[in-house]
Amino acid sequence: MYIDPIVVQYPESLDKDRFVIATYYCATKPDTNIMKFAAAIGIEQSCGTWIKVPQETEEIRERCIGRLVGVYETPAYQISLPEGIKERHLIIRIAYPWTNFGDQFAMMLSTAIGEVAGSGKVKLLDLEFPDAFLKKFSGPKFGIKGTRELLGVYDRPLLNNMIKPCTGMSPEVTAELAYESAVGGVDIIKDDELIANPEHCPLIKRVKHVMKALERADDEKGEKTLYTVNITDRPDKLKENAYNALEAGANALMVNYGTVGLDATRMLAEDRDINVPILGHPAFNGAVYESSWSGMSVGLIGAKLPRLAGADMIISFSPYGKLTMLMDTFIDVGYKMISPLGNIKPAFSMPGGGTTQGHVEDIVKKFGIDVIIASGAGIHGHPMGTRAGAKAFRQAIDATVKGIPTDEAAKENSELRAAVEMWGYYQEGKSGIFDLKG
Repeated sequence: MYIDPIVVQYPESLDKDRFVIATYYCATKPDTNIMKFAAAIGIEQSCGTWIKVPQETEEIRERCIGRLVGVYETPAYQISLPEGIKERHLIIRIAYPWTNFGDQFAMMLSTAIGEVAGSGKVKLLDLEFPDAFLKKFSGPKFGIKGTRELLGVYDRPLLNNMIKPCTGMSPEVTAELAYESAVGGVDIIKDDELIANPEHCPLIKRVKHVMKALERADDEKGEKTLYTVNITDRPDKLKENAYNALEAGANALMVNYGTVGLDATRMLAEDRDINVPILGHPAFNGAVYESSWSGMSVGLIGAKLPRLAGADMIISFSPYGKLTMLMDTFIDVGYKMISPLGNIKPAFSMPGGGTTQGHVEDIVKKFGIDVIIASGAGIHGHPMGTRAGAKAFRQAIDATVKGIPTDEAAKENSELRAAVEMWGYYQEGKSGIFDLKG
């Protein structure tokens, strides 16, 4: 086997500003030549074909071909393969010249996990972006700092409520639930991902009713409330929905970025006339990340990419309730929303999917105060009603910030006590997130 030296390079030899580096998890047959297999991914996803063609000049190869910059087998077999081995497991890193696809998501993902997704057990784990590439993106307009400034809240986690039931209610009933939740202490009211502009609850009418209710609630509680109205639609309708919502009084927006697309989400975030925070919902993401063998990692599709696309707040699934996620994956996703990423502002992580008041302490222990506590039925299903459900969350948040355990705070607060008695008090079995006892 001969592999052109331009195809196999060490990272130190790269002009890093030219490349986006993709990291893959792959599995192959035992007799696979893993160097040839890994190099083939970079060639297939850039300028190569299975037969070399005359028009593939050296100039084209130097400018466009994907470079193999790392192949690591796990376990790291170096001398021989164990008898009876069924598969070889690999971490492969390919550097793609980003001039191949430009500063957009559609062609970047077509390159990084396009046709190669159909070649067996190949999963895209991460994409590393050079500063030159990141500077082409604006990222979140508001991010954590700007959203806090809008709300005037700086010293605690924010509290979000998803209106429940998910759909089926009139604008009037929706507004009444939003009012009760806001008066109880919720900072952000969120449409469910399953409602956008249905006949029984039209977008413009819903926004007008909810915003009127929130004005009343804000006057009573002395705090501001954001309403992230769901504008998800066909791409050609998105801006129209956004402008209509803003004209009707909306002070935030929400979009199901997994279904409308990351480029469509970016279009909204970079529109100068849409000067409100955008909440990104991960509907459809499970179809992309849940397979252990294919698709993309949740840290990529559920955190890094929507943040790059401009979402100020991003819902993440959690291991606490009705959805499936490993705790270590959950922590990784949350950190990817706040870790430095060139010029891109940090985004608020909003764990959801069955969060109750008894989870607040653990969430803050893992992420600090720059997180949004999100709950739907944990507020509306509280035995004392919606307002009490929101109050119970604020009681848990305030206690946690003061270093008071939730079960202790519940003794002094009837709303929190009722929630803990109904749903419990979660404590992870270890004292912190760092543990060397594997």
